[in-house]
This record gives sequence, C-alpha cells and structure tokens, in this order.
Amino acid sequence: MNLLDPEVRANPYPVYAELRRNAPVTQVEPGGIWVVARQADVLTAMKNPQLFSSEGIRRTYRPSWKSDYPLADSMLVMDPPRHTRLRALVNRAFGASMVSRLEPRIREVAHQVVASLPVGRSVNFVDAFSIWVPIAVFGELVGLPRSLHPLIKSWSDVYGEFTSIRPEDTERQQEIHRAVAETRSHFNEVLEARRREPRDDLVSDLLRAQVDGESLSDTDLMGFLFLLLIGALETAAHLLSSCALMFQEQPELMARLRAQPTLIPRFIDEMLRHSGPAHGLFRMNTDEVELGGVRIPQGSRILLLIASANRDEAAIPDPDRFDMERPGPQNLPFGHGIHFCLGAQLARMEVRVALEELLARFARLTPGEGSIEWNASLVMRGLAQLPLVAHLP
Repeated sequence: MNLLDPEVRANPYPVYAELRRNAPVTQVEPGGIWVVARQADVLTAMKNPQLFSSEGIRRTYRPSWKSDYPLADSMLVMDPPRHTRLRALVNRAFGASMVSRLEPRIREVAHQVVASLPVGRSVNFVDAFSIWVPIAVFGELVGLPRSLHPLIKSWSDVYGEFTSIRPEDTERQQEIHRAVAETRSHFNEVLEARRREPRDDLVSDLLRAQVDGESLSDTDLMGFLFLLLIGALETAAHLLSSCALMFQEQPELMARLRAQPTLIPRFIDEMLRHSGPAHGLFRMNTDEVELGGVRIPQGSRILLLIASANRDEAAIPDPDRFDMERPGPQNLPFGHGIHFCLGAQLARMEVRVALEELLARFARLTPGEGSIEWNASLVMRGLAQLPLVAHLP
C-alpha cells in the first residue's frame, strides 16, 4: 500500500478505513513508514511527546540534500522543554486580539478576490480564489507589502511540494534552496525594519515578547516565521478549496448556507473533520513501544493519520456522512496537546470571512474545464487544480 499513489490521493478514505479495520498500526509505502490509523492510538501518541518525539521529524524531513529544511528551527520539530519555552513566548503575541484586529482587513481582501472571479467561465479556483486570502493574511501579519503577494505565492507553491520531492529531483531541490534563501532574506529585512521602527503588527509583538525576562532569539523568530508561512498558507488555502469542491458536489448545501450565513462556522467545523487538509503528523519514537497491539522498533518514522482518526467509527457515528449537526467544534484536525495549532482561531476566521464573501456573490459552482488534481504530500492533502465555473443568482 502506497499512500502517495495518485488513486489513493484522490480518495484516501477507503484506504484509511481498511487500515482501521485490518492493520491499524502497520508499515506502508513510501519508505516503509509506520502509520497509526485509529483515533485512540493517534491520541495516545499525541499525549505522550516524550515517547513520540517531534524532534525526530528533523530526520524524517531532513536527509542530506534537504539542508535547507525551512521548518528546522520551528516549534513543529521541538519537544519540551524547548517547545514549552518557545510556545510561551509566541503566545504573548499570537492571541485573540490579533485575530479580531485582522478581520476587517481580511474581509476587504476577500471581497476584492471574490469580485475579481470571472462569472460563467471556467477557472482554477485554487489559483483564482483559495490562495489569495491566506497570502493577504500572512502579508498583514508579517508586514510584507502587497506588491510581494505574487512572490509569497511562488514560495507557497514550492514549499507545498517539499515532502514529496525525492533525492533524484535535483531541479526541484534547487527550487527549494532558492525559495528558502529568498524567503529568509525578506524575513531578515522585516525583522531589522521592526527593530528600528516597531509597528502595530505581529512581528513587532514577537520582538517585544518576554517570559521571565527571556525574549525570542533570531533563530526562534526565523523558525516561527517559516512555520507561519507554510502552515498558514497551506491550511487555509486547502480548506477553502475543499469547501468550494463541496459546494460544487452538493449545491443544496451552498444554497442553505447562502440563506443562513450564520451556519458557516458549523459548516467549517464539519469540513475540518470530514475533509480537512491535515492528514498526517510525523513522530519518531524514542524507545521501542507497543501501540494498538503492535511493537514498533525504537527510532521508527511514525505517521499519525489525523484524517483517519477523524473518521474512526469507534469514536464518530456514521463518520463518512457530512453532517453539520454534529455537536461541538472539531479540534483534532489542528492537533492535540502541546502541539495544538496556535493558528486554529485565525484559520477558522479567515475561512469564514472568505466563504461569507463568496456566498454573498455567487449562487452556484459547477464543474469547469479540465480535471481535478490533488497534491502529493503525506502531511497536508489539498487540491492543486480545481476547475470550477461560478454563477450569479
């Protein structure tokens, strides 16, 4: 079984269901990685970072040619106590007040993006709609001018393919190196500018943040900015594309949300569970461990299948059915425990605002010219091509 097989990427959920039934902890391709498919086992690993280490992701993602791994100094690949210290510092700047401060600007951008969508003509919704609101959000957070938005998109295109690049793909490796160097250069310029002249933005807040008299180092700051770039763009953009695809497949759902926009947050919660972008989290076990009745050797690469856990029959009734009436927010798509996503509230807000603007203008989305294409990543599943036609009421 190869999780990167194009047929599996197009619809991995039957494969996940088979794993839950017959091999909930097992090795698969590519590379003989261990996968964990049941919700209870996924949560066990997430709750035990000492045994299921995030530091091991460095070795998972950083073979010899990937010396420029952009997340090498981020919280994503840290265990306590380093993770605890850095998260406490970042929390000082990345709070609810920042999200509410951003909403008016995000709505302005979303309105402009939706207004620019062609009417009655096929367009790739990923490039025409889904990516631009997250890019604007990132630009606002970091303080990059709007003139750099196309450049940010080019970075996101390259980083989105990072986990699927193979050692023989030398041309794509060079693209990664160029993108990392270019991104780091721009981030350094922003950091230096904010040190000279602080503003009312996230970077200035990060530079001011202190816990017990300790501030973020330059390495900490750069690691967080790379994490923010990759995490913020991929999560929101992939989720917006999946929402648009759901509207095309279930036009009655789009009509219901147009009539009752207050249901959009509930729709987003169920989308995150049913068809969310986060599909896997890598860990490496620091000792031999038994999980789901299976012995996993020490130092194994382990992929926690979040998307499978979100459809686990043992925890969720009729999990393959899309049902907005399910109780409570769906938080597992954003992780669990010490690595719960700091940007969950921001991602929900920007997706909500973008969908509100889309539904206010358009009544239907129908299939466009060309085929739907999915990316090739074990961590994030998203659409690379989504040809749709937007129709006015």
